[in-house]
Amino acid sequence: MKKLLKRYSPNPEELKNHKYLGWLSKHLHDRSLWNFNRRSISKAFAVGLFCAFIPIPFQMLLAAPGAVIFSANLPLSVALVWITNPITMPPIYYGCYKLGAWILGVEVQQDFVMSLEYVWEVFGAIWQPFLLGCMVVSVVSALVGYWAIQLIYRFKAYKRTKRF
Repeated sequence: MKKLLKRYSPNPEELKNHKYLGWLSKHLHDRSLWNFNRRSISKAFAVGLFCAFIPIPFQMLLAAPGAVIFSANLPLSVALVWITNPITMPPIYYGCYKLGAWILGVEVQQDFVMSLEYVWEVFGAIWQPFLLGCMVVSVVSALVGYWAIQLIYRFKAYKRTKRF
């Protein structure tokens, strides 16, 4: 899996002097942004999963600086935000809304329709449970992703040492 990820990752040397990256270009020489080790991958899962469930357009633009700030693997952080894509967004965000409504004790809109027109029409009534649900899912998925990668790496290391 590491070899596959490394093969499709961009070359950091080519990105360092890219004129469209702005302030990020001077930080792209950090090795941890390109390493595929336990720390950088688990941080990448935390950053990417956190950003994936924040309901804003272009979540990758939030994940890239997050990866730089936390020294996470940059390509993986940016790629993980695509968990929420145009196909998966409606059910994921509806689930976030239902979770937020349950936490707040608010009744869920029963006549909910998956369309932008409907969402804009009732946004005043659903924004609080929706954003609360999104934030809870963001934080929980980031924590679960981080610790799951840590445990997977440790389990694999334990299996390797047990074999010898």
